[in-house]
Amino acid sequence: MLDFVYYPVSAILWFWHKAFGAVLGPDNGVAWALAVIFLVFTVRLVLLTPAIRQIRTTRRMQKLQPQIAALQRKYAGDRSRMALEMQQLQKEHGFNPLMGCLPALVQIPVFLGLFHVLRSFNRTGTGLGRPGMTPDENANTANYLFGAADVQSFLGARLFGAPISAAITTPENTLVSFVHFGGIPALGTIAAVAVPLMVIAGLATHFNARAALPQGNPDPAANPQSAVMNKIMLWVFPLGALVGGPFLMIAILLYWVSNNIWTYVQQRIVHARLDREDAAEHLRREEMRQAAAPKPGAHPAGRKSRKKARR
Repeated sequence: MLDFVYYPVSAILWFWHKAFGAVLGPDNGVAWALAVIFLVFTVRLVLLTPAIRQIRTTRRMQKLQPQIAALQRKYAGDRSRMALEMQQLQKEHGFNPLMGCLPALVQIPVFLGLFHVLRSFNRTGTGLGRPGMTPDENANTANYLFGAADVQSFLGARLFGAPISAAITTPENTLVSFVHFGGIPALGTIAAVAVPLMVIAGLATHFNARAALPQGNPDPAANPQSAVMNKIMLWVFPLGALVGGPFLMIAILLYWVSNNIWTYVQQRIVHARLDREDAAEHLRREEMRQAAAPKPGAHPAGRKSRKKARR
């Protein structure tokens, strides 16, 4: 149904697995893990320009907060007029709300595509989206751009003894598919790798959200919608890593962690760059103001012309 997403995601993952597999070995668990991580980096690199625009948009929004709060107070009883004035304010300052959410919207189908492609390496068992293949059928059936040999390689890929295609809640009838590819893993082995990744993902999501919040302590009453969204970003999304983590395979948790690592580094670099740009713009305006100001001891031009006129 979403082949236009699945095939590109599969192609990027295939490329990086071949690249790292050529160095570490195609069946190496680290090679597969690095392929997932660099899939993230590839997608985020493609989205770098929109992401920078998103950060610019967010900063502009922060600067407009006092004016937005004033409009909300002024037109509290007239929602249509408030919406009109908000649109005019955004237009005057070159603010595009769509740019604030475009990178996140693009990443959603990528995440779903990766989830589907990785899940399709193991199609045993029954349930939603499970075709109920036998372990032999699954191991000898291609998965998008990956041939049967790649499927078998992925099933055998392990990190610290845990298959990267397994989750804490993986049912026994699915774990059977690993019997010929390193053996059926113990729940404790999977948890020993998955739980630290879940904790790291949750903490990284929280601190990235905190770094993205406006500086200072804005009054929540001035913009209650933003206050609610900030709380969701700070606490609900990170909690999702802990609550949903047991249902996600280790490879998906790797995706989550590496995506947050990229976000952290990107925010640091881009915010530092924008801070330098703001400082340079402030300095330029200050120099222009000083250049336009009268020199010490000099009379304003208007006063000289009036004196000449009196004479």
